[in-house]
Amino acid sequence: MRWALVKVALAVTTMVVVAFAVPLGLVVKELARDRAYSNAERQAATIGPVLAITTDRPQLERAVASAETGPGGRIGVHVPASGKNGKPAEIGSRRAAQKDVEAAAELGRASISPVTGGSSLLQPTAVASGIAVVEVFVPDAALTNGVTTSWVVLAGVGLALIIGSVAVADRLGTRMVRPAERLAGAAHDLGKGRLGVRVPEDGPKELRSAASAFNSMADQVVQLLANERELAADLSHRLRTPLTVLRLNAASLGDTPAAEQTRAAVEQLEREVDQIIRTAREQKAQTRQAAAAAGCDAAEVIRERMGFWSALAEDEGRTVRIAGADRPVRVPVARPELAATLDAMLGNVFRHTPEGTAFAVDVHNAEEAVIVLVSDAGPGIADPDAALRRGHGGGGDGSTGLGLDIVRRLAESTGGDVRIGRSVLGGTEVRVWLALDDRRARPGTRRGHRLRRTLGGRRRRTARTGS
Repeated sequence: MRWALVKVALAVTTMVVVAFAVPLGLVVKELARDRAYSNAERQAATIGPVLAITTDRPQLERAVASAETGPGGRIGVHVPASGKNGKPAEIGSRRAAQKDVEAAAELGRASISPVTGGSSLLQPTAVASGIAVVEVFVPDAALTNGVTTSWVVLAGVGLALIIGSVAVADRLGTRMVRPAERLAGAAHDLGKGRLGVRVPEDGPKELRSAASAFNSMADQVVQLLANERELAADLSHRLRTPLTVLRLNAASLGDTPAAEQTRAAVEQLEREVDQIIRTAREQKAQTRQAAAAAGCDAAEVIRERMGFWSALAEDEGRTVRIAGADRPVRVPVARPELAATLDAMLGNVFRHTPEGTAFAVDVHNAEEAVIVLVSDAGPGIADPDAALRRGHGGGGDGSTGLGLDIVRRLAESTGGDVRIGRSVLGGTEVRVWLALDDRRARPGTRRGHRLRRTLGGRRRRTARTGS
């Protein structure tokens, strides 16, 4: 696809450049030719008034010398003979053939005669003795003066346009091909059993949709495998009871060869069932690890859980606001764990604030972390630091009553943390930092300070707008 776009851009741009550059080159050549002959006509015109007054040789020689605007020897005057005994006069340089001079005088209009090294402009002028002809030599260099430079400039501009169009086409092709290559690579990895592979949802709209569909399919595959392995383990456990009965019955069969064969078969069957159970447990653990490594779409989970809690909020007259959940935001945690964390934070809002208290859920996707904020307009927490210490097991029964243990474990599993503060709604704000790519997103770092200022500004603007 990338090479095809480059070839199309190359062909189209080349045709456009040729269509415009060739005519422009020909026009430039004609303009240079016209300019050279126009200069020659102006030089010839300066001799015409002198010829109309006199045909005296010295005066004509002075006029020719004054009319030379370049190297000398380019202007000549052919004066016809005066009277019966007069002779034609040749003043200045002569290059045109005699027949061409006579033809120009007979026709009475300017003509061009090819000569060695260029051309001669023959301009007839009426004098007392007949028709004089002013000859101006135009060298070949004057006819092509500036043409080569103009053609080089046109060629350079055309080449630049072609290179630019190819570069733009290559960039567009890369933007389209790379997401497709990532999608194909992820499909191959998933086919090889790497259940944790996922595709970034970027690029053109169609490829973003394909990446989103692939990620959803991979999540479904992981879930189906987990269900299958759970079923295998459950069935294996259920087989233990009839196997125990068979083993007891086989023990009472005596010492006959048939009894020994039966007992050996029962023991073999028990070993196989145990192996199935161990394998199912190992695969189940691997599936869970793959699901956690692949992560989930935090925005989708937030929309789903808010759909559940919104019904209760409507019954209690609570105002609900969601921000940032309108586009995919992937986090490196399993979907069930993130759902349980959101339920814990939202459950705290309903348990510890009066009915009618407004609350909001915001999600922000930063470079190093995803921040999930749950804020309310309740009475707040008097000592957030003490609440966090109690939640970490530092006192009492090790619980705050706010469900922060679940939230803390989830955040710390990614290298993030939890902060409790005062929200713009006037109550409590629980801020959960979920670090991306195992990088610590510390609120105390410089990036964290900038991010908090940005988030605070956005939330203040939202609060002013809402008021």
